[in-house]
Amino acid sequence: MSLISHSQNRTESLADPLALLRLEAASRSFPPRGTVRCIGQPLFRSRAARDLACLLDLDLGVVSWTCLPFMMDDEGGQHVPDFAVTRPNGITLHDVDEGVSTALPDWITDAAHDRGYQYERVPAGELREGFRLENARDLLRYAGFRAPLGDRVRLLALIDEYGPMPLAHCMQVVRTGTDPIAVIAALVLRRFLEIDLDEARIGPDTRVARFRG
Repeated sequence: MSLISHSQNRTESLADPLALLRLEAASRSFPPRGTVRCIGQPLFRSRAARDLACLLDLDLGVVSWTCLPFMMDDEGGQHVPDFAVTRPNGITLHDVDEGVSTALPDWITDAAHDRGYQYERVPAGELREGFRLENARDLLRYAGFRAPLGDRVRLLALIDEYGPMPLAHCMQVVRTGTDPIAVIAALVLRRFLEIDLDEARIGPDTRVARFRG
């Protein structure tokens, strides 16, 4: 029975273009694997799409994001956006624009607007500018880690009393025997703390502050 069911499900997936696209994306893996604001299964059809997802997870204006959300149809063809991104002011569909070889159809913007969404194309080259992407990748290696309550309270109390502190000083407050970097990274990812991702690569002198939203 289970073999028949599996075969039927696969046949149905192959008949559905969206399901097939998701199945193909699920066969690919791009590190880091962890996410914090993805709703549903993380599915990336390219390395560039994974890079954009890293930036979405660290974007303070993003509430959540979903991969390959739905098929958009037009007389000129079909297209599935890389992401549907929820922000406080609404939902924006995002695609990574990787150049001429994977040119995106011109009708997508109007089709998105007809559905009530904004639409944004992000050039792949822009994703790798500056330090933000590498810092986001570093932090997301700890996406599955949960900071102990004691360490969280001590870190927040330290910063509330003394203001923003260098990362090296904050590490000394972690006392549970866990990796201090993991604790601080987890608190940044879950918006208890915040750090500057753009000034330089994360290091001992990186300033750690309480998240203010």
